[in-house]
Amino acid sequence: MKQPLVIFGSGDIAQLAHYYFSTDSNYEVVAFTVDAAHITATEFCGLTIVPFEQVANAYAPATHEIFVALSYSKLNQLRKEKYLAAKALGYRLASYVSSSATVLNNGNIGDNCFIFEDNTIQPFVTIGSNVTLWSGNHIGHHSIIHDHCFIASHVVISGGVEIHESCFIGVNATLRDHIKIGEKCVIGAGALLLADAEPEGVYIGQATERSRVPSTRLKKI
Repeated sequence: MKQPLVIFGSGDIAQLAHYYFSTDSNYEVVAFTVDAAHITATEFCGLTIVPFEQVANAYAPATHEIFVALSYSKLNQLRKEKYLAAKALGYRLASYVSSSATVLNNGNIGDNCFIFEDNTIQPFVTIGSNVTLWSGNHIGHHSIIHDHCFIASHVVISGGVEIHESCFIGVNATLRDHIKIGEKCVIGAGALLLADAEPEGVYIGQATERSRVPSTRLKKI
């Protein structure tokens, strides 16, 4: 028998969570929940939306788990807030780890994690709670990712890196080995970090500029 699961959220990430949990896990999604003030429909993905203020009465914490399906909004603070609120109600928080991910760290992964396909998690990695790893990342050996972080796709985290709480790391960023990323850092798409990053730092990669030569003048394309 599958474990009944309630998903917090009613946006794109909640829809993705419904898909992944329904097709690749031992959970059965039975309902969605959001704050009453944000309910705009009675159903989502064909399932009932229950006000979060009433969810414990409708789906008891003793028999149901919750997954908080939110993005990195407000530097992950909104997802953290709802994660803590669900815990305060007595819920266990489910994690999703894709069967198409390569996980070699003996499952050293916290709760309410969302780990997509094609992630490679090497031995001796520690992943905290409420962490999202979008598809295709490399998490190098002996690295530590603390709680409430969001790692976008195709990020390379080399061995022995420590990423502190509530960081966002953008698509295709590269972090060299044995550096530390302070809490609430934003590492932009394509950025290359070769040294420690101070807390609340913002590191932006260089955007590619348009060539002065128009595409119609390229002879080999």
